Amino acid sequence: MRALVVEDDPVLSGQLQQALLGAGYVVDTAADGVDAHYKGDVEDYDVVVLDLGLPLMDGLTVLRQWRASRRLMPVLILTARGNWDEKVSGIDAGADDYLTKPFHMEELLARLRALIRRSGNHATARWTCGAITLDTRAARVTVDGQPLTLTAHEYKVLAILMQHAGQVVSRTELVEHIYAQDFDRDSNTIDVFIGRLRKKLPDGAIETVRGLGYRMRDAA
Repeated sequence: MRALVVEDDPVLSGQLQQALLGAGYVVDTAADGVDAHYKGDVEDYDVVVLDLGLPLMDGLTVLRQWRASRRLMPVLILTARGNWDEKVSGIDAGADDYLTKPFHMEELLARLRALIRRSGNHATARWTCGAITLDTRAARVTVDGQPLTLTAHEYKVLAILMQHAGQVVSRTELVEHIYAQDFDRDSNTIDVFIGRLRKKLPDGAIETVRGLGYRMRDAA
């Protein structure tokens, strides 16, 4: 999963980034509205955490411009306690959920999981493709009930494929979802991760669609 954290408080931004990294996300950050708008406009994110009180461009304006440009990634806004007008304005601007500061990090992570499930048409936090089950809450994968040991990047590749089970995911999309924006991205590494996953998963679980990408066989 790939997330964008938009927060101008460096301490809170760092805490959010570490919590998301620990939960298996690839994380980009922005400390002002202009940078946030640009990143959300040119990159594909699975979810965004958006503070509204930002320098240069406020969060509501950023969100409205994203939605006007048909950028439909799930957005969770962070609001000040008791500021109901801000919450309503955020939802009207296109936010999918909101969380009031101060908040518990576990609640934020749970809400993000729920947003991602809804955007991917998953009813639960456990995604299943045939004998393979991926638990997004525990970042745990099993095959026929037996735990599977994966590296962080293998897990991220598998999670993207299972999130879009039955659909073709291009190598470019996979690269963008497992590496942060400032990382030196190399699409050839995707082939390595796919090869490793195929050795650990049931035969035929990941299909190659020549010239297009890879597809997780949707046998759920």
